[in-house]
Amino acid sequence: MRTARRYIAREIYRSTAIILIALVGLFMFFALIEGLDRVGAHLTLLDLFYLQTLELPSNLYELLPIGLLIGAVLALAGLAQRHELTILRASGVSGLRLLATLWLITLPLVAGAFVLSEYITPAAEIQGSESRLALLGRTDGGRLESGYWFKETDARGGDRIINIQSLSGQGRVSGITLYEFNHNESLASFTQAKTGRFTHGKLDLSDLTETRIEPESTSALSDASAPTAPIAKVLHQDKRTINTSLTPERLIARILTPERMSISDLLDYIHYLQANHLQTDRQEVALWRKIAYPFTLLVMMTIAAPIGFMQTRRGGVGPKVFLGIILGVGFFMLNQLALNAGMLGNWPPWATALVPSLAGLALALAALLAMEHRHHVSLWLRQRRLERSHS
Repeated sequence: MRTARRYIAREIYRSTAIILIALVGLFMFFALIEGLDRVGAHLTLLDLFYLQTLELPSNLYELLPIGLLIGAVLALAGLAQRHELTILRASGVSGLRLLATLWLITLPLVAGAFVLSEYITPAAEIQGSESRLALLGRTDGGRLESGYWFKETDARGGDRIINIQSLSGQGRVSGITLYEFNHNESLASFTQAKTGRFTHGKLDLSDLTETRIEPESTSALSDASAPTAPIAKVLHQDKRTINTSLTPERLIARILTPERMSISDLLDYIHYLQANHLQTDRQEVALWRKIAYPFTLLVMMTIAAPIGFMQTRRGGVGPKVFLGIILGVGFFMLNQLALNAGMLGNWPPWATALVPSLAGLALALAALLAMEHRHHVSLWLRQRRLERSHS
């Protein structure tokens, strides 16, 4: 069985690699066509190729489940057409044992997907975000019309809201506005700085103007008479350093979509959001989806098994591959539907991530068991018809 497993693995890996190259190449081609209108004085064609190359790990990570499904169907259908699967079944190998073999074949792909998800894709996304900032002056996601917004608790127990107009990579920022509040939620100071940098739990501000609001300002403004002392002071400083819980990694996490972050970065960012009483629904769902990703690959292989095991006299390789494409696209749409429905319906994050995979696994196992015991099922149905005819 070890020789057969190696042979089946080689066929599946080869077919999956061909399908992934075709899918990734197709996505990259259309992305290049879409980005040609950006080519000009600030963005050359070589820069566009560079940006699309940095997108390759993300595209590969997203397309791997569908590519594995289509590649496995193609390989298994070819084995069935050459009657090699029939020889294995005739030698006493059951369908469930073949499925267990397919799961073992999937494990190296699971390990590769983990490395891709935790190390390669986040690094490429960070480099891609910094390159888009440098070449295009903007990046995808996370930015409102007014810039990037962060909230944290300062050392005095009050809240601090930070607005950043642009990020430049390596923790460098520009156009910073700080709103610092007392513990009673009254505004304590308002600071504007041209540039800054986040390093080692500190924010170094340069060329800033700080407006300090006196505690007596509320009573002074509520009184009809003119105040006897200034209620605010304006200070101009060259530099100022404040302690902050923000880090360059958390700045990047604000830019990246949660699905493209590593599990460790997601956990750190979720902890930061929870500590500052901010919503974490999207990040928690993304965390569960990344945890469930290896299980999704096993589900794809399970779905491919009954399609590939079908007898070739009922259709050649083409219809099976077409059915695999339909099921792969359907599973992808079901995943997106579950994500949107879960966010709108406040489902538990684990349910949003696992329900599509569990549904696909249950249907695939039911189809495989039906094929495995189809003779017993047909015999039982025939006996039932005979009993009804005699009665």
